[in-house]
Amino acid sequence: MGYVQVKKLSAFNLYIAFPSLMKSKIIRYDINGKLHNVEKIILIQRTFIQKIIILPMSLNLNSQIPYSLTNEYQCTTNLNVYDSPECVRLATQAATGRHLQITSNHHHQAVEVCLCEDDYPGWLSREDLQFMQATQTLYQPQLIWAAEIQQRITDIIAFTQAAKEQDNYYLWGGTVAPNYDCSGFMQAAFKSVGVWLPRDAYQQEAFTQIVDMTELKLGDLIFFGTSKKATHVGLYLGDGYYIHSSGKDQGRNGIGIDQLSEQGDKVSQCYYQQLRGAGRVIKSYPGHG
Repeated sequence: MGYVQVKKLSAFNLYIAFPSLMKSKIIRYDINGKLHNVEKIILIQRTFIQKIIILPMSLNLNSQIPYSLTNEYQCTTNLNVYDSPECVRLATQAATGRHLQITSNHHHQAVEVCLCEDDYPGWLSREDLQFMQATQTLYQPQLIWAAEIQQRITDIIAFTQAAKEQDNYYLWGGTVAPNYDCSGFMQAAFKSVGVWLPRDAYQQEAFTQIVDMTELKLGDLIFFGTSKKATHVGLYLGDGYYIHSSGKDQGRNGIGIDQLSEQGDKVSQCYYQQLRGAGRVIKSYPGHG
């Protein structure tokens, strides 16, 4: 009942042949020698019982994942990251050059990943695994603090104004030009000057320093939502105006400038009624992956 013709293909892959049954399989195991999600089937033949290990579809993904000693990869093109292994609804996007790590959670059509810069989880389609390359250098966050960030606010605002001039629409999960969601737009604007923010509006609110609405400065983040949670965010431009990417239902279906006042147009009034407060970015997010 022992294995026959065992061949090591790579650090974590074995080729195992069963000559008596004319079957062979490639299996994957971890550093402790444990098999990953392997289905064991007992075949009863005339004179003996033979154990065969069958490789499920989820493990076939392993052959498509480039080997990485660090389990860290970089995107070679812009990639969509989904909120479930069915890869239907966008959770976020990973721009070219971003770092990610692959978890041990595999599905037959996707692998779970965690983006290193903002520690954001999601699912990557198996078709996109070809657009990752292994990196031997782990992601190292830049430590950028308040004074330096303030010097870059003008460039952050310029990024948002340039993005507004491009044809765009609101895209849930969008962080890559030209189409953004609200927090993806803020993340992209700050990233353009080397400053990382968390991914979602409520995370950005928790990450920033609370600012009184009477003490707003250029580049502060304005948060909207319910009494319990921030669900929308924009960038303060001064003189009572802010820029944001808003959806179809109550916004402009894309990037626009609105007024922090009950006296503005319908969109401005709608968001003003949901105003939660403001926050100032005083450091860059120290992602860990």
